[in-house]
Amino acid sequence: MRFLIVIMFLPIGLMAQKSKGKPKLSHGQGTLYGYWGNNRSTYTRSNIHFEGAGYDFNLKGARATDKKTPFDPSIYFNPAKLTLPQYNVRVGYYIRKGYALAIGFDHMKYALTDKNEVLLSGTINPGIDTVNNWSGTYTSNPIVTDRNTFNYGQTKGLNYLKIEYIKTDRWFEAGEHNWFVLSTNIGLGVGGILSTTDFTFAGKSNTSSSSYLSGFALSAQVGVRLEFFKHLFIQSSFSGGYMQQVHVPTRNNEPNAIAKQKFGFTSFENALGFFLYIRPTNDCNSCPHW
Repeated sequence: MRFLIVIMFLPIGLMAQKSKGKPKLSHGQGTLYGYWGNNRSTYTRSNIHFEGAGYDFNLKGARATDKKTPFDPSIYFNPAKLTLPQYNVRVGYYIRKGYALAIGFDHMKYALTDKNEVLLSGTINPGIDTVNNWSGTYTSNPIVTDRNTFNYGQTKGLNYLKIEYIKTDRWFEAGEHNWFVLSTNIGLGVGGILSTTDFTFAGKSNTSSSSYLSGFALSAQVGVRLEFFKHLFIQSSFSGGYMQQVHVPTRNNEPNAIAKQKFGFTSFENALGFFLYIRPTNDCNSCPHW
């Protein structure tokens, strides 16, 4: 009789064991995540080379800043205007426990500071620049730029489109069912730079009508992530890296008018994100566990 009872209830026990779902781990294989945030960025001094019809010169030691959009609820909380401030967006997927691949878009801004003390080298043909009266051949001549007569930047978009490899570690868990988790991320990124350029020189002001692939970038990041109720998180990250722009169009109707530069950068971001658990569960290859 005992043998028959065991035989009768064994399938039920096996089915119960089989139906037990896998635990939801934010850094577990098969977890999808995404976030949206805002950033502030800084840049090292750089040498900017300008080429065009009648000029070929270099500005050494140029300083630049980002361009923060002042806080305004009608901008920062308006879906139609979310892309006006500097922002970051990510979508990532954990390919195995603790390791993720992500694609991201960092919308930064680069603005040459006014009254920039730089060294001018190169050649500017006579009659090209009658505003600043830059004319002739220069060899590390000190000058101070004026934003009204000379300006350069990507104030509508120094955009870093990248792929990241992320390592996540969980350090602290609290609450019933671990409703709160503290984790950290470290990662490496590589990608291209999409630029929308402003350029004022020789009495002409120009803003690119579209974005151009102008170069490449390398970066590294560290971040702290606070996770809530398995599905939501807030994250603060610090990143730094190197950008090299090899072909920045500066005039809409002059294909030979370009700028070139390379510089280092740092960026600090705060973001709000989510997790989705799309991995198969219960040996079902088509049943995601949300």
